[in-house]
Amino acid sequence: MTSPLELPSEDLGSSPHTGYTRAHWEAVADGMLRAAWRWSTPGSALLDLPGRPSGSGVRSDGLEGFARTFLAAAFRVAGADGKDPHGWLDRYADGLAAGTRTPGQGDLESWPLILDHHVQGQPMVESASVAIGLRLTRPWLWDRLDAGVQDRAEEWLRGALRHTPAPNNWYLFPYSVAAFLESVGRGDAETSRAKERALDLLESWYCGQGWYSDGDGRAFDHYNGWALHLYPMLDAHLSGDPELSAHYGSRLREYLDNYTLLFGGDGAPIHFGRSLTYRFAAGSAVALGAVTGHTPLSPGASRRVISGSLRYFLDRGATGTDGLLNLGWHGPHEATLQHYSGPASPYWASKAFVALLAPDGHPLWTATEEPAPSEGPDRVLALPAPGLLIQSTRADGIVRLHNHGSDHVRPHEGESGVQDDPLYSRWSYSTVTGPTSRVNAADNHLAVVVGGVRSGRRSIRPLGAGGGDGWGWAASWHRPVFTSGPPMVPGMRVESLTVVRGRYELRVHRVRGAPDGARVEQTGWATGPDDSVRSELHGLHGWETQDEVRAPQGTAYARWAVVPRLGADAEGTVLLVSLASLTAEAEPTALAAATSGVNVDGDTVEVGWADDGSTTRIAFEPLSVEHR
Repeated sequence: MTSPLELPSEDLGSSPHTGYTRAHWEAVADGMLRAAWRWSTPGSALLDLPGRPSGSGVRSDGLEGFARTFLAAAFRVAGADGKDPHGWLDRYADGLAAGTRTPGQGDLESWPLILDHHVQGQPMVESASVAIGLRLTRPWLWDRLDAGVQDRAEEWLRGALRHTPAPNNWYLFPYSVAAFLESVGRGDAETSRAKERALDLLESWYCGQGWYSDGDGRAFDHYNGWALHLYPMLDAHLSGDPELSAHYGSRLREYLDNYTLLFGGDGAPIHFGRSLTYRFAAGSAVALGAVTGHTPLSPGASRRVISGSLRYFLDRGATGTDGLLNLGWHGPHEATLQHYSGPASPYWASKAFVALLAPDGHPLWTATEEPAPSEGPDRVLALPAPGLLIQSTRADGIVRLHNHGSDHVRPHEGESGVQDDPLYSRWSYSTVTGPTSRVNAADNHLAVVVGGVRSGRRSIRPLGAGGGDGWGWAASWHRPVFTSGPPMVPGMRVESLTVVRGRYELRVHRVRGAPDGARVEQTGWATGPDDSVRSELHGLHGWETQDEVRAPQGTAYARWAVVPRLGADAEGTVLLVSLASLTAEAEPTALAAATSGVNVDGDTVEVGWADDGSTTRIAFEPLSVEHR
């Protein structure tokens, strides 16, 4: 599928991997804006895009359309030093005046008030995009506004400073509002408090290796890049504050050193976590690193990653036939969405256009594209801080993420009585597969079946991660929880470990305290009948049955999918070992031939590898992993 946006011809000399240049990025921004503005109200305050409304309601969705597209326009115009050939800023100036005239009223143009996050609080999210857009375009928009409009805009924005954000990255929305107000000489004690509170929380959420949790708890996902790094680093860059730039820039650099491996050879970001309909926003931190100089990548490699991600989605139906970003992944996909997803939500993809702050002549655009990190040799990267394990294979360009640390369970929730979230609870994610839906058989999942009810995986307790040259491991434990009947079996827990090398995934589970009559099931990767990738799951020890189950609702990649499955009866303590693979190689070695032998002695497992005679040894008490 090709994008309906009007784009320049490919430049394979400068960009041998994607064909995209800075002119393509400008054309995509203009095309997205042109399509969205067809749905504006007469006074330009709201963009009421067609589609299902979000949980926040239609008026909030209209503000979302204005604010998120304004972010794209602001990056577009600011990066061109004020050149605005399509007159985008005039429209946003008109909309700002109309939307703030009588906020909270029910007329055609008025913006909703900014309230606490639990009282229709979505406008607080949008206030950050409005504030950043005004800050970026100050000489050409804000400074030319009537003083009365400026005062009304300030009063509306201050709602973000006076109300309670959600307990996560939302605290960076009032931070961004405060930073804008201070940049135009309207700062005071209120703006100082908002900034100080956000930065204090940000410090408490930092876990190391460039990773922030999205709030208290263990929520590591794309918000780490497109929010928790983006807002403070962009503020530091725009304010020219050397101390802030050094502090947040060093963290951004460390993050990009591992995060940029999570883009596949086809340009796809990893399919993991919530709000995936923001799509190529996944490249915003990569672009910001290139703009600010806080990146380990060369300019050509940075452009390869961000342009690869942009083109990946445009080539696969993200804009449909009308030029509007639709709600989904490639095209529309309901299971990708959250309750807060509305017709304009995908336009947070606008964050990727931070790349345009690098002007013509910047190395990001003048250097020749170079391969992305995943296009180099096979790599394995263990990240103990977030509890993640990354595995990439050059032969097929697939990147896999094995999750032993991110669960998105908020501290007040506990872990029982809540369904698994497929976007966090699965063991593994990739750039070529998506999780199955809640109502279908779960992929990449280990379930203890008690009384006919399958357990879920909620709170994930990391046990460590590490590795060496060409191999790595990560481990965790969890308490199986059940959504019907008793929520837990007393004393039952599952300790799990993943070891990867090449395309192989050695999966080891020790189930403790399984009651009489229990059964354990493990599934592998979900793939469709027309996929070019192949999923395999092979039992090495403890597993008794092997079959496959169907997932008729499919995934974000396949309309219909099948999932390989292993099963075994369990009572007390059982040790289960299997080998999994997801590959696009034309003739992969069968998993049964990949190992030369398996030896299990109590809680110790030794697996011999047929290709090079090496051995992996795993012990649970104390936990240790060796490969030699």
